Amino acid sequence: MTALVPAIATAISLAFGIHLLVRFARRRRWAEGIWAIALLMYATASGALTLGVMEPGWTPALFRTYWLFGAVLNVPYLALGEVYLLSRRPWVGHLGLAVVLAATAYATLVVRSAPVDPIISAAPPSLGPGEHGSGGAFYTGREVFGEGAPARTLAMIYSYTGTAVLVLGILWSALGMRGRPDLRHRLHGTLLIAGGALVVAGGSAFAAAGNATGFSLTLAVGVAVMYRGFLVATRRPAAPRA
Repeated sequence: MTALVPAIATAISLAFGIHLLVRFARRRRWAEGIWAIALLMYATASGALTLGVMEPGWTPALFRTYWLFGAVLNVPYLALGEVYLLSRRPWVGHLGLAVVLAATAYATLVVRSAPVDPIISAAPPSLGPGEHGSGGAFYTGREVFGEGAPARTLAMIYSYTGTAVLVLGILWSALGMRGRPDLRHRLHGTLLIAGGALVVAGGSAFAAAGNATGFSLTLAVGVAVMYRGFLVATRRPAAPRA
């Protein structure tokens, strides 16, 4: 597998995350700060995937990084940002943050201590002419951790729950803006964000099937659509003509 597709996903996620960080520094909006963390997680996971499919290939640390930030934690943080955006009382978002931080600590402990299959070499060998390591290969959580491993179960629980909260929250927000011409740009942007989130979530099917190109492509396209939606939703409407 070529490293180009996950590298593109890394670049898009990093650009979006930095943009959100800059906005958070200026405006101090919790939703944008939390979303920045989620997008930087996407960039970290895509970066680990990029290195993993290159020679000399995967190590346990690389795969755990990819799994923790790409399969387990990022969607809950996107959902938490949506909770901050929709809740009128800050303590609701802060309560959600406490829950997500506790879940983060637990997931980090589980993934860090999870045994990995020997197909992920602990120390990449010195490669001679014509020899190849695990670069170019993409492994599923089932192959690396095992069928019923807690690290794999956490990924399903966290991502499914986070996706449901995220998409329902975005659609609820879109319904609230329907029929208001002054918020038409925000409505269109919000729907793009929801669509991008669904594309990203759909990438898990490629990951489960061991299709790294499909997974990276859906990640890159989904994040790009979300980024476009964010730009549309936050742009200033044109001033009315006299």
